[in-house]
Amino acid sequence: MRIIGERDNTLRAILFQSPTYIPVRYSINASYYFTNDPEDVLDFQARHPMLFPGFVRPERGTFLPEFKKNLPLVARKAEPFVDDFGCTWETNFDGMTGLVTRHPLENPESFATYTFPDPEICMGIGPIDWDAERRRIVAAKAAGQLTSGNLRHGHTFLQLTDICGYETFLYAMTDEEPFLEPLIQGITDFNCAIIQKYIDMDVDMIAIPEDLGMQHGPMITPENFRRWIKPSYQRMMNMARQAGKIVHMHSDGDIRSLVDDIIEGGCQVINLQDLVNGIDWIAERFRGRTCVELDVDRQSVTVFGTPKDIDDLIREEVEKIETPEGGLMMVYGLYPGTSLENAEAVATALEKHCRLDRM
Repeated sequence: MRIIGERDNTLRAILFQSPTYIPVRYSINASYYFTNDPEDVLDFQARHPMLFPGFVRPERGTFLPEFKKNLPLVARKAEPFVDDFGCTWETNFDGMTGLVTRHPLENPESFATYTFPDPEICMGIGPIDWDAERRRIVAAKAAGQLTSGNLRHGHTFLQLTDICGYETFLYAMTDEEPFLEPLIQGITDFNCAIIQKYIDMDVDMIAIPEDLGMQHGPMITPENFRRWIKPSYQRMMNMARQAGKIVHMHSDGDIRSLVDDIIEGGCQVINLQDLVNGIDWIAERFRGRTCVELDVDRQSVTVFGTPKDIDDLIREEVEKIETPEGGLMMVYGLYPGTSLENAEAVATALEKHCRLDRM
């Protein structure tokens, strides 16, 4: 995924400086190409150059074999992958990020011999070539794009659940297990080392994405979030803010009871889901104060609704959350189960209501 549109317009949206159009990301999950005719999906992309800038349609019949070879290591069917923290990932669908099925610290006593990964050679979820990453940032700057340094999705809270197992981690917080403080410290040190590398590359924004919410409420109590997770968030955000970088935080799910603590930590762009948190609540809480990158529904309206329903939803969100000065960005993730007809309706509505014709 990448932010579309030129850098200055995106900065104006984030900083409430009157952008010309609403910055939009349209992200097609890799698994979508395996559950639909990939040629139809590629044709769809070609019809929407404003949403897929720079897209060059591959020659028919050549796309899927090469695409499959380049899938992320955590999204390969029947190929278990052990990540840099020792967590084993498995998925049943090519292109869909799997889940952790084996946790290295499910027995907390194993912490005595546990070793943390080396940020010089990996991101936590697989190897990285930092020289190549620097070249990517340089090229993005030359193209006039907003540059971003992203931690892996699931950098702190989810990392702890992956390493320990969800139940083990919950019990460890409740019982204040002695291994937990040094474990969190080690994870945070690793994350901060990654952030420092991106600061040294002079990116515009630091993104710290992970999911904290469920369909109703968060996966961690606000009290435990403040006690165990928030200090790490604040350390990472302060590091970025002190270097003059914009801080972007993403979470799926209902995070209403955690949002104040997240924003207090230094977040300037909050990416959250629309319907699970409530459009009116989001507008009341953030409009005119904190930039929202709104994650457009992918559970109900865009899956089961009509093109008109989809248009009405996106129009309502823009009207309620955007201000004349800005403060709104939008993102849509296309996943299996949503028809290409509805995918097209989302694209058309985003182009219209976000004023992408002004790009």
